Amino acid sequence: MVPSFGGVFDSIFTDSFFSGRDMALVPAVNICETADHFQVELAAPGLAKEDFRINLERRMLTISVQKEQSNEEQDRHFTRKEFSYSSFSRSFTLPDSADENAIQAKYEDGVLRVEIPKKEEAKNVTRQISIS
Repeated sequence: MVPSFGGVFDSIFTDSFFSGRDMALVPAVNICETADHFQVELAAPGLAKEDFRINLERRMLTISVQKEQSNEEQDRHFTRKEFSYSSFSRSFTLPDSADENAIQAKYEDGVLRVEIPKKEEAKNVTRQISIS
């Protein structure tokens, strides 16, 4: 039987090999719309709210992260120092119905939630129209 090297390479180049190191991956995003607001949810566990930057320029909402870490370990015979740097950026064009002045963000349990209210005139208002 010929040995398969696929298993060896699979075990080396999986996330478990890189555990403990930050990898530059773009997190998943959920976007939903209700009658009165839009919500952007970005899954980014392991970060602090201070790591995020949220900017709004010309109806373009940009969420970005830059995080740098340094670990140093010393023993009698060696010194090991590791640096890791991770960053990402996601941009979204806001619709005309978004109220840019009332955007709020909250980071909790590894998820960044950005609430984007709709302008009052854009909210889905339902009413009964009488027939004469």
